[in-house]
Amino acid sequence: MLRKSLAVLYTALALGANPVAADIAAMRDGDMKKLALHSTLVALADVALFDAADEQKSLADFHGKWVVLNFWATWCAPCRHEMPSLDRLQLALPDIAVVPVATGRNAVPGIQKFYTEAGIVNLPILRDPKSQLSRSASVMALPVTLILNPQGKEVARLIGDAEWDSDSAKAILTALSAQ
Repeated sequence: MLRKSLAVLYTALALGANPVAADIAAMRDGDMKKLALHSTLVALADVALFDAADEQKSLADFHGKWVVLNFWATWCAPCRHEMPSLDRLQLALPDIAVVPVATGRNAVPGIQKFYTEAGIVNLPILRDPKSQLSRSASVMALPVTLILNPQGKEVARLIGDAEWDSDSAKAILTALSAQ
């Protein structure tokens, strides 16, 4: 009981020191209750990613925008379940970059087939074939979604799948991007 009370007190003090974080924490509903807001920003490694044409890309390509960075794989059932909601989120909030990164062995034809079957039309194809980015970001299971600020720093993390086009998710992302 004491441990739980201390955890509640610590969270209240941490959020109280940052009123924006407190407001955003209050917006978490449904799947967004799993969203962990960081009190300290987390830098990500500058790792090469590859698009469907094997052209090298980087997360730096998205600097200047808020980013919803989703680690997924074609073989991951929860990942496949949440991808349409990420696609709808990109359509609903075009000023935010929704960036799915297929982690590990994900053949481009398999990704393209899945995108076609699931009706994914608003998201890029990006791959992290050797899982360098996911390992450097301490992604231990899939799916995992990071929210990055315009400087490319991680401000929040959600482990597991979620309905990213829910009212709660859109309100949180809108509030973050208004900062």
